[in-house]
Amino acid sequence: MPIDFHLGSSEAATRAAAAGFAQNVLKPARAEYLKHQEHHKRFQATKPAYAAAVQGGLLKGQISPIHGGSAGSLVEAAIMVEECYAVEPSAALTIFATGLGLTPLNIAGKPEHAPFLEPFLSGEGAPLASLVFSEPGGVANALEKGAPGFQATARREGDEWVINGEKMWATNCAGWDFGGCDLACVVCRDVTTPPTDNDAGNPKDRVMIILVTRADLDRNGPGAFEVLRHVPTPGHTSVSGPHVRYTNVRVPAGNVLCQPGEGAQVAFASFDASAVLVGAMGVGLMRAAFDAALEFARRDARGGAVPLLERQAVADLLSGVKMQTEAARALTWKAAHAMENGPGDYNARRELALAAKVFCSEAAVKACTDVINAVGVTAYDSDRPFAELLNNAIVLPIFDGGNVGIRRRHLQQLMQSPTYDAWAATYGPLESA
Repeated sequence: MPIDFHLGSSEAATRAAAAGFAQNVLKPARAEYLKHQEHHKRFQATKPAYAAAVQGGLLKGQISPIHGGSAGSLVEAAIMVEECYAVEPSAALTIFATGLGLTPLNIAGKPEHAPFLEPFLSGEGAPLASLVFSEPGGVANALEKGAPGFQATARREGDEWVINGEKMWATNCAGWDFGGCDLACVVCRDVTTPPTDNDAGNPKDRVMIILVTRADLDRNGPGAFEVLRHVPTPGHTSVSGPHVRYTNVRVPAGNVLCQPGEGAQVAFASFDASAVLVGAMGVGLMRAAFDAALEFARRDARGGAVPLLERQAVADLLSGVKMQTEAARALTWKAAHAMENGPGDYNARRELALAAKVFCSEAAVKACTDVINAVGVTAYDSDRPFAELLNNAIVLPIFDGGNVGIRRRHLQQLMQSPTYDAWAATYGPLESA
C-alpha cells in the first residue's frame, strides 16, 4: 500500500466530530469553570461538559471493542486529542485521563473484569476512572534493582487485599465529590511476604494493579480514602490530581487486575499508548499558539508603519513554530500508526511512541515561548491566550512519565539492547530488508 498522509473517511469524521465537540462543549465549559478561583471547584464545574462527553460516546470510544467499547485507531485518538487541545486543554484532559485510567483494562482485562467497565460503557452519568501510579516522593527510580519500590502497598489477607499508602498526581482519582472515583487502577507493591536476605531486590517482582471502585471505598467507611491536599497548578487549572491516602482499604481478591510481578509491564504499556496522545496534546497547543500569534501579527503593527508579520524577525519565529508543528504532527501520526500496525517488534514501535512524547512536549514549550517573543509584552496580558498556552505546555515534558526521569531513560534502555534496530519501525527488521 502506498504511503498516504490524507485522512480517510473515518479519520476525517473523527476530526469533524472532535472539532465540533471542542467548540460547542469544551469552550463553553471553560467560561463556566473560570467563574471559580479554586482549582478543585473549577474541576467540579466541568462535570456537565464531561457528562456530555459520556453521552456523546467519548468514554465508550476509549474502550477496546474487545471489551464492548467502540475505540477506533490510535491515529483517530491522536486526531481527537489535537482538536480538543487546540481549543480547551484543561476540560479535555479530564476526559482523556479517564481513557488512561481504563487502559490497563484494555490491555489486561479478562471476561471476569467486565463488570468494572459497565459504568463506562453505558453512556450515562459522569463516571471517572484513574490510573493511580505516581506517589508524593516520586516513582522515577522506584523500580530499579535495590530500590524500596512503590510506597503504596497491598497485603493479602484471606480472600481480600488490604491497600495502604499515599498517591499523588493521579488525575480523576478523587472523583467529583473527592470521596474517590468510580474506578481506580491502583499500582502498588505486594507486601504479603516480607523480604528476606536472599531477596533478589527487584521491585518489579512485587508490583501489582488492583481495581478499586467507589463502592469498595464506601464499603470501607470514613477515613479509608482521604484527600490530603488539592494541588494548585499553573496550567490545566480545572484538573484534579490531588494528594490522597488509602488506609486499610479492603477489596475482594477478584479485584486484582495484575498479579504481583505483572503490574509494572501493564502500567508501562498503558503509558506507551498515552505517550502518543501527549504528543498530540503538544501539537494541539502548538497549533493554537501559532494561530493566535499569526492573527496578531497580521493586524498589529506595534506602533510601526507595517504589521508585525512583515518584520523578518517575527516571520522567522512564526515560520519556525509552523514547521515544528507540522513535524510534531507527522511524528505523532507515525507513532500512532506504528504502535498498532508496525513494522518492527514492540520495542521498535514503542520507541516511536516515546519519541513522540519527548519531542512534541518539548517542542510545545518552545513554540509557546517563541510566539510570546514574537507578540511581545502584550502576550503577558492574561486576557490574551499566550501565557495560559505556555502554562498548559510546561507540564507536558514532566507528566505522563517525565522526559528526563523516565521517557529518555526508556529510550536509552532500548538503544543499549544488543538487538536494537534503529530503523525497524520505519523500514521493518533488518533481516526482512
